[in-house]
Amino acid sequence: MRAELLTKIIERRAVVGVIGLGYVGLPLATEFGRGGFTVIGFDLDGSRIDTINSGRSYIPDVQTEVVIPLVERGKLRATSDFSHLSETDAVIICVPTPLRKTKEPDISYILAASEQVRANLHSPQLIVLESTTYPGTTDEVLLPMLQETGLTLDKDFYLAFSPERVDPGNNQFQTHNIPKVVGGVSAMSTEIAATLYQSIVERVHKVSSARVAETAKLLENTFRSVNIALVNEMAQLCYHLGIDSWEVIQAAATKPFGFMP
Repeated sequence: MRAELLTKIIERRAVVGVIGLGYVGLPLATEFGRGGFTVIGFDLDGSRIDTINSGRSYIPDVQTEVVIPLVERGKLRATSDFSHLSETDAVIICVPTPLRKTKEPDISYILAASEQVRANLHSPQLIVLESTTYPGTTDEVLLPMLQETGLTLDKDFYLAFSPERVDPGNNQFQTHNIPKVVGGVSAMSTEIAATLYQSIVERVHKVSSARVAETAKLLENTFRSVNIALVNEMAQLCYHLGIDSWEVIQAAATKPFGFMP
């Protein structure tokens, strides 16, 4: 089964399903379509479905000129009927994970998407979670759900985590040239997921487990948030001191080590 799935991916005959067609999912879906894969996008928003199937885009980072030929050639279609997951060889989950009022991650969208995957899981199939979540979600939550079907990991299905790294509005770094971190719940899962992403991105960085990939995403987001908070604090200090915060940053940036402007 592994060889069969790998061959379909390498030859770009695999059908890729993308669940969640927002600022992460739609760019990913179009990238796979441009890479030669047939893509089925899944979303509950009927307006998104209609817009895509009419050959138009609603995401600034995805031009309508990119969507039109993909739809016309049958490389991209969208639906809210999740039974079509049975037609896919690989499924990528790109749903939101907002914070609850208690500051805990709300993984209800992940659970809902995973339930649809579970209901349509078949052999052989690759499942990848891209949604930002806490370390352990892939192997503690998704894996048991998929195993409830009676299908077997590394024989019938493969499961991995690859964090989304989209920066909306950044024209310099988009899906194809942002390095992709990939970690599976097994070595085979990592291999197959990495092979899929290597078809559309310039660089894939494989890690030893899904938990490593999940924690890497946590570190990325924490690093960014801490630095934003630090600079905001510094800007307030500079304001009270009556000095230009940008001049301070430029001066500090002359240090060739230990500082990131």
